[in-house]
Amino acid sequence: MIRFGYGTNGFANHRLTDALDVIAGLGYTGVALTLDHHHLDPYADGLALRVTKIADRLRTLGLGVVVETGARYLLDPRRKHAPTLLDDDRDRRIDFLNRAVAIGADLGAEAVSCWSGIRPAHVPPELAWERLVDGCARVLDRAGGVPLGFEPEPGMLVDTIAGWHGLRRALGAPDGFGLTLDIGHCRCNEPDPVPDCVTAVGPYLVNVQIDDMRRGTHEHLEFGDGEIDFPPVLRALAGSGYRGLVAVELPRHSHAAPDVAARSLTFLRHAEERAEERIDFRRRPNVMPPERLRAALRDTPAATWLDEALTHPDTFTRSFTSAGRRTGRAPLPAAPGWTADEAARALLLAALPQDRAATEAQDLYHHGDADEKRAVLKALALLPIGPRAVPLLHDAIRTNDARLLAAALGPYATHLDQAAWRQAVLKCVFMGVPLSEVDRLDERADAELAAMLTAFAEERQAAGRPMPADAAALLSRLTSRLTSRPPTEES
Repeated sequence: MIRFGYGTNGFANHRLTDALDVIAGLGYTGVALTLDHHHLDPYADGLALRVTKIADRLRTLGLGVVVETGARYLLDPRRKHAPTLLDDDRDRRIDFLNRAVAIGADLGAEAVSCWSGIRPAHVPPELAWERLVDGCARVLDRAGGVPLGFEPEPGMLVDTIAGWHGLRRALGAPDGFGLTLDIGHCRCNEPDPVPDCVTAVGPYLVNVQIDDMRRGTHEHLEFGDGEIDFPPVLRALAGSGYRGLVAVELPRHSHAAPDVAARSLTFLRHAEERAEERIDFRRRPNVMPPERLRAALRDTPAATWLDEALTHPDTFTRSFTSAGRRTGRAPLPAAPGWTADEAARALLLAALPQDRAATEAQDLYHHGDADEKRAVLKALALLPIGPRAVPLLHDAIRTNDARLLAAALGPYATHLDQAAWRQAVLKCVFMGVPLSEVDRLDERADAELAAMLTAFAEERQAAGRPMPADAAALLSRLTSRLTSRPPTEES
């Protein structure tokens, strides 16, 4: 179960103790504490006593904590976020971060988070980078056992995950230098889908912030107001091995903090429930569980060979690659949509130990021929690997192989985020792949897909070409469903 927290920068109009009480009372299990004038000011008198009291309060409320250092005017009343690690007077930022690390240690914080800052116009890029590396190194020397979570921030010197990797290499890849990942930032300016970003950086995560956002616009939005499909993101987080806090980051919503925090937790819990959904083979007659595939092969000449292959995992790769020759490629009447070699290969993958399944699937896909790739794609839903193989779906969707595209939209496509899924469905229509191949088509189809199909139909009509019948039928169903919805209060 994901540990959701809430950021105190979204409770700027509350006393810190009151904010903690509200956050805990709503059901959050943690807090992202931004050190600021009114929230545990590190420069005010009596710091040690105040830190002790907050630590006691956090323990009483059962709240985990990460320390955030993004206060706007704490260090300079005239310059927002200044000085940064890149400025001429950067020593004050380094001092602040060292204080934050010390406070984090006393609070029992899971991480202390920071960022690079925007490069001043008069500072050359090379000098800005040198200052950043030096500043991070100096803070790491003082951090002790408190992980430092560096956050790529849109518009700053380090604004992407790739930039974070470069900084980590420049520092010598120290153990204490982790990643603070803002989910909204991934949508704002990372090239890859958000769940893929999460999966790729899982081993480095020490802190996660969560909010909604739109492509190219750095504005922290309430959930549902942006473009992110959250169940696949939460699935990726759960599958990444990260067990730290996932804290809501809405710094401009303090005017309605208790209500926004309550809505946010309700949304996230619902999204988490959807993320934890498992394939129910009994309710999905078009999906083949392993036992049905095994039964479908039982009366074929391949049965004896498969039984032998399954008892010798040491010859797994050889068995997988030779399956086409051993079993043939004839369709299986008892397993519609499957051929004998696909079923055998899927069963071989499904028999692997859990810690090998994802790695073997990816290796076999990348080195396999088209038949082997398709078999891997169809087998993914049978493997206990969570969203780790989603990059294989993206690869298949990018190809012009209709068979791979169809296989990529099987039941494992539940891990695809909604934007990528819509594009894949539209590509099926364009390439003539039957929409019957798309798992959960009507369940996932939405207003945006309807708009995309409408535009495609208009293009076809202008060119004097008909819309594929199954696509036209889907658009008709969508239009009927959307127009029959009851009006909302706002309308």
